[in-house]
Amino acid sequence: MTISPADLLLYAGALLVLFLTPGPVWLALLARTLAGGFPAALPLSLGVVVGDFLWPLAAIFGLAWIVSMYAEVLVAMRWLALLVFTGMGIQLIRRAGKAIHADGRLTRPGFWPGFTAGVVAILGNPKAILFYLGLLPGFFDLQAITTVDIALIVAVSMAVPFLGNMVFAVGIDRLRALVLSPAALRRTNQIAGVLLILVGLLIGLPAITE
Repeated sequence: MTISPADLLLYAGALLVLFLTPGPVWLALLARTLAGGFPAALPLSLGVVVGDFLWPLAAIFGLAWIVSMYAEVLVAMRWLALLVFTGMGIQLIRRAGKAIHADGRLTRPGFWPGFTAGVVAILGNPKAILFYLGLLPGFFDLQAITTVDIALIVAVSMAVPFLGNMVFAVGIDRLRALVLSPAALRRTNQIAGVLLILVGLLIGLPAITE
């Protein structure tokens, strides 16, 4: 082990700042929690963990170079995210008046819709890409780190955003209990649908403009 506890603490603090900066994952988490409560948010958060596992490994093992040589990799990921989230948002707006327990694929109880949304959101999230591929190498000497160091970096990368997402989802879930009237429910689902479309646009905008 070559990295110190202070190095990991500084890195964890940077991850916390990254989490506190609103972005596509926040919007996706907000949309799913508003529509389906905490049970809908948990699988999305677990999907995000997949990206928070893969991105630091990618940075450590040199994907930064690959992306710099083959920019179309990120463009394709952004297009995929744009299509997935825009489709989800439109579907949710169309079914805005339906009760939460009877809503479509996005809001019904189930692991895979939320998990897939989380994976797509984090893999195409420009904020995460910039942090892991651009800034992570500045925290550690990637030429000197050991297998134990890598495991610790990845563990911290997964734990900090996941815990933050859980706290965020619990708070939104409590607020959601205040908006269960039919009129408020319709507005909430419409807002959730718009947020999902924004997620897709935020992720896909760089691909559209290129």
